[in-house]
Amino acid sequence: MAGDAKAQLLERVLDFVRTNGLGDASLRELAASVGTSHRMLIYHFGSREGLVAELVNATERREREALRQSVLELGDEATPAELLRRSWKRISDPAVASHERLFFELYAQGLVGREPAASIIGDLVQDWIRAVRPESRDLTRLSLAVTRGLLLDLLATGDRRAADRAFEMFVGLLEAGETIVVTGVATSNSNSNSNSKVSGRRVSSRSQ
Repeated sequence: MAGDAKAQLLERVLDFVRTNGLGDASLRELAASVGTSHRMLIYHFGSREGLVAELVNATERREREALRQSVLELGDEATPAELLRRSWKRISDPAVASHERLFFELYAQGLVGREPAASIIGDLVQDWIRAVRPESRDLTRLSLAVTRGLLLDLLATGDRRAADRAFEMFVGLLEAGETIVVTGVATSNSNSNSNSKVSGRRVSSRSQ
C-alpha cells in the first residue's frame, strides 16, 4: 500500500538523518543515500520542505509516545520533575541532534512564510496542548517553551553544562510549587482509554 511505502521510506530517511544529518543535501543526494529515487521522494513528500515537515512530525510523535510510556512505566512514582528530566535526556542526546536541528529549520521556514512549514508550525505546540487535560495546558506550554529554548541554546552554543544547569533550575522551580499541574499526558491502549495528569508531585491515572 502507498501509505506503508511512504512510512517505510520515511523510516529510512529518519535513520539516515540520525546518522548523517540532512544539511543542504538535495532530494537527489538524499534519495541515492537511502536507496530510492528523487521521484519517489517527490511523489510521497512533494518537496524537500515537505520531507522536512514529515521528519519533524514523526519525531514529535515519537517523543509524545515516549512521554506516555514514561507515565505508564513510572505509575504512582511519576513526578513532574522525573517526566521532564526523562524528556530532556532524550531530546538533548547528541545522537538525535540532527533531528532537533530539523525541528528548528522547520520553524525558521514557517516564520518567514514558506510552505508547508507556515501551515503546520502552530501544530508543533497545539498537538502537545491537545494531548493534555485543560488544567495542564498553560504549564505544558511553558514547559515546551523552556525545553525547546534550552535545546536551541545547546545546539547553538554546545555548552551542555550550562544548558543542563538551566534545565535543572527550571525543574527545581516546578518542584518547589505545592499545587503545580504539569504536562498531563493522555494514555491509551487497545483495550481502554485513560487520561493521566501530573498534579502536584504525583501522576495519577483514571479511566474515562
